[in-house]
Amino acid sequence: MRKEDKKTLIDTLTKQLTENNNFYITDIATLNAEDTSNLRRLSFKSGIQLVMVKNTLLKKAMENVDRDYSELYSTLVGNTAIMFSEAGNAPAKMIKEFRKTNDKPIVKGAFIEETSYIGDDQLDFLVSIKSKDELIADIVALLQSPVKNVVSALQSGGSVLTGVLKTLSEKEG
Repeated sequence: MRKEDKKTLIDTLTKQLTENNNFYITDIATLNAEDTSNLRRLSFKSGIQLVMVKNTLLKKAMENVDRDYSELYSTLVGNTAIMFSEAGNAPAKMIKEFRKTNDKPIVKGAFIEETSYIGDDQLDFLVSIKSKDELIADIVALLQSPVKNVVSALQSGGSVLTGVLKTLSEKEG
C-alpha cells in the first residue's frame, strides 16, 4: 500500500474516531463470505458502520485523537474489524443476536463514552448499558411520575370532596 493511501486511511479513521463516542473492536476473521455479508446487512439495519482495518493504521489514528485509547492498544492483534455506532449498546446487542447462529464476531474491546472495555467476557455487560435516548426516557418517566401522582390525587380528591359536599347538603335538607 502506498504511503499516500495509508495517510488517507489514517485520516479517515481519525475523523471517524473523533466523531464517534462509541466503537467496538472485533474479530470476524473466520466468517465465510455468506456470514460476513449477513453480518454487514445486520450492521446496516442496526445503524452500525462495520469497517475492516489494519491494526497499525488504527493505532496511528487512535494516537491522533485527543482521547486516551491506550488501554485498547493490546487488542490490536490479528484480524480487526471496527464497529461505529451512535448507541453504546447497539453493537453488543447485534453481536449477541448474530452469535445465535455463529461463534463470531468476538469482542476484543470497546470504547463507550470515555470508558474502555477489554475482552469478549464484557459482552453481556455491554448489552446492558443504556443508550443516551434510553437514559433520557427513564429520566422523563421519573420526572413525570410525581406530577402524575399529584394530578391523580387532585382528580380523585375532587370527586371525593364533591361526594362529601353532596352528602352534607342532602342531610341538611
